[in-house]
Amino acid sequence: MTQAAAPSPAETPAKPVRAKAALNARRSFWLKQLHSWHWISAAVSLVGMILFAATGITLNHAAQIPAEPTTKEATATLPAPLLTRLADFPAETTDPVPAPVARWAADAFKVQIAGKPTETTAEEIYVALAAPGGDGWLTIDRSTGEAVHEKTTRGWIAYLNDLHKGRNTGKVWYWFIDVFAAACVIFSMTGLALLWLHARGRPLTWPIVGLGLLIPVVIALLFIH
Repeated sequence: MTQAAAPSPAETPAKPVRAKAALNARRSFWLKQLHSWHWISAAVSLVGMILFAATGITLNHAAQIPAEPTTKEATATLPAPLLTRLADFPAETTDPVPAPVARWAADAFKVQIAGKPTETTAEEIYVALAAPGGDGWLTIDRSTGEAVHEKTTRGWIAYLNDLHKGRNTGKVWYWFIDVFAAACVIFSMTGLALLWLHARGRPLTWPIVGLGLLIPVVIALLFIH
């Protein structure tokens, strides 16, 4: 029975070297991927993150930040042909006003009421025109055609605060917040993965991460009632 030849000394280190090379290759691959996703998500969410962080401060101190509401009112008279057309409009409904009336309001008051629900009675048509940082409305008297538009604004800080809350901002901003939030999640998770990959050479990594979790938990448990 022949005995298998022992590997030569030159061949023995080959497997550990190859294994280490493969490990380094995988590590390099994931580092490149994570860095790419991290900087792309950071670039996408950077401006939004600054906005939401700044308005987080202004919202937290809303009572200390003075805001003087400014109200503007404008009046106009609906042309007779359009007033006649409103005679066929239901006496009580929430339907939007007819398209010609909406176009007239856009020209007369620079407001968009097309497609907006109304609070219509036999006497008047009321359209709410809520907006970030303010409020507004438009009424049309169904007997005289007199239209009144009122707009109240509370300044830029109130406007930005409402963007933070998504208050009266419409569908496009609604979806922007979702996309921005997803980018922030990707940014945070790739950052966490990068911390994990570099933690061996940075001993304070996990104590600091743990502190970032511990501080809000302690505050919530002890000081929020």
